[in-house]
Amino acid sequence: DYVVVKMIPDNRLPPRHLHSVRTGKTFAVIKWESPYDSPDQDMLYAVAVKDLVRKTDKIYKVKSRNSTVEYTIKKLEPGGKYHVIVQLGNMSKESSMKINTVPLSAPDALKIITENDHILLFWKSLALKESNFNESRGYEIHMFDSLMNITAYLGNTTENFFKVSNLKIGHNYSFTVQARCLYGGQMCGEPATLLYDELGTGEDSSATKSGRPTDVAAVVVPVLFVLLVTLGIGFVLLYMRHRRLQNSFTAFANSHYSSRLGSAIFSSGDDLG
Repeated sequence: DYVVVKMIPDNRLPPRHLHSVRTGKTFAVIKWESPYDSPDQDMLYAVAVKDLVRKTDKIYKVKSRNSTVEYTIKKLEPGGKYHVIVQLGNMSKESSMKINTVPLSAPDALKIITENDHILLFWKSLALKESNFNESRGYEIHMFDSLMNITAYLGNTTENFFKVSNLKIGHNYSFTVQARCLYGGQMCGEPATLLYDELGTGEDSSATKSGRPTDVAAVVVPVLFVLLVTLGIGFVLLYMRHRRLQNSFTAFANSHYSSRLGSAIFSSGDDLG
């Protein structure tokens, strides 16, 4: 014997298993389950998105009869922090979670050029690979002195280079360049880092490790090739001259050979070459 019992749905329950499926720079895909199994009618959900950096709120309405609901929150900002609340439209109990969007990428090709009394940092424009980045936002530069164990904020710029002066001899520095932080330094891009090893010579160790081998090879390889070619030609010329002299001497000796005596006879007047 058995009996079938259907429970009365409780619309005051919160959505279940709220979680993030995928997060990008400007969007987040979230998923949850209905408060009870197999809804027999459309359920209206309220999705509240609170921007923890800007201190603003947005509410979206989602209608679905599915037991599992997936929703994409759009128009978010890279590197942002959000608090997401999902509940039924009748303001029942809520489920919540926090989301951090992916920050902007680090600038590419960060390099150092050493001048007499300063250095110049160069990098590629972030707008080349980040459609969400505007050059007017600019970049900010930080410096870490490993000897003093101090990190300093050097400033910001809308250009793709930055001048750094007053470096101390014998100190090792690490420079970072990133998309400028917004709203109290809470929305920043990923930093690009480069080591500058001064070593009392004013030279850039990073350039020595990464840039100079290529430059030196570009000069040394052609020079070695020219030297090898020159030596090869020299050996060929010496060999040809040796063979020519040998043949000339053999012909000269044969012209003075006496079969009767079995030897070649030379006089002091003969031109031996």
